[in-house]
Amino acid sequence: MQFNIKISNLKTIDELEGSWTNEDLIALLKVFGYAEAEQVNASELREYLFMAIADYEPNEAAALLLEYRLSEELEEGQIHNISHEMEREKVAENYSDITMHKALFEVNQLLYKAYNGTFPLTKATVITFEMQDSENTEITKDLIIQALSKGLSPSNLIHRLFDEQLEGKIAFPEAEGIVWELQEKGNSQYVLTTSEKWIGKEDFMEMVFDAEVLPFEEETEED
Repeated sequence: MQFNIKISNLKTIDELEGSWTNEDLIALLKVFGYAEAEQVNASELREYLFMAIADYEPNEAAALLLEYRLSEELEEGQIHNISHEMEREKVAENYSDITMHKALFEVNQLLYKAYNGTFPLTKATVITFEMQDSENTEITKDLIIQALSKGLSPSNLIHRLFDEQLEGKIAFPEAEGIVWELQEKGNSQYVLTTSEKWIGKEDFMEMVFDAEVLPFEEETEED
């Protein structure tokens, strides 16, 4: 498959817009002991939550947020361990299961702001690009990462960890954890959000490039 990639914008952010709804903020205020959460003006919910969070010890607050966001994915012992690690490590970048990095980033963004920078600052990269091909190919997350990798520096972490996946030699399920958000804007325009750990603004060697992609194909057993 042959694609032409044109990157029109690269942006670094420290929070994902809309990751916490007003309903989430109200529920969390109650978790942190503010019984009258539903009386708070919508525009003030975040500030009230930051104040409520800051009344707790950092690891206790982290545990409550992790339990709210990831109780179905994490055991109690894991929540305990991560809540202590978050104050000194970028768990949203280093946790072994990369499919959980986005949720950990969302938890971290609240803790960072509530404690005025006590927690490590984690960042994400938003890539706006055009991806054209002549075959009307179904665009998937793994295909996009394979294509974008052609413009990345060879020292980029994706190249170093997933070389065989990028070459289509083996399946690339990790792409689901690398790509946090993917918006299709029409006319071959896309907006992709990922951790700065995977792709930083400085990682692209070119903003316009051609990409030849070999998708992974599972071998079928012959009768």
